Amino acid sequence: MIFHKGTLLVLSGPSGSGKSTLIHTILQHIDNVYFSISTTTRAKREGEVDGRDYYFVSREQFEKEIAAGEFLEWANVHGNYYGTSIKPVKKAVEAGKLVLFDIDVQGFMSIKKSPFAKILTSVFITTPTMSELERRLIARGSDTEETIKKRLANAQKEITYMPHYDYILINSDLQQSQEQILAIAKAARLKRAEDEIGEFINYWKEH
Repeated sequence: MIFHKGTLLVLSGPSGSGKSTLIHTILQHIDNVYFSISTTTRAKREGEVDGRDYYFVSREQFEKEIAAGEFLEWANVHGNYYGTSIKPVKKAVEAGKLVLFDIDVQGFMSIKKSPFAKILTSVFITTPTMSELERRLIARGSDTEETIKKRLANAQKEITYMPHYDYILINSDLQQSQEQILAIAKAARLKRAEDEIGEFINYWKEH
């Protein structure tokens, strides 16, 4: 007998901290990873594909799934719903995959209260300073000045949740950060729920 169930790895952090690059690093170098795709009621943007970027559903459908308890976590952001469906996560865990999440701090706190908390590893990714975050947001050139201000204000709220995370990754040097996130992802695979450990102990004693 070997451990066969999967585990969860949550990455959170302010927009502009480098999460997307580090997620790509994990997907490129770690085998058997399922990247959790969120469900949303917002309109599809140009270039986005249903089932790849998000699962796009109607508001009525989303609220129906909320009522049925089908979301691991969900939130209403600026009038649109975003959430993580339980079914694909459960399926991936049963298949022995590392389930990777890119979610905000509220979503993380919801998962931390769920039954999946026993197999959860969490990382908060941030820049060394707020001024560095602002510099990166300006440099990428995709946001208006007003949006950047909102992102910075949100980042100040998000960073107060850092004590709830298992690891803090200060993304100042990309190569070092990539090495660190791969080490954490490999360690996350070794996390086991008590019931699975109990099964192994019984097997170990009998063989």
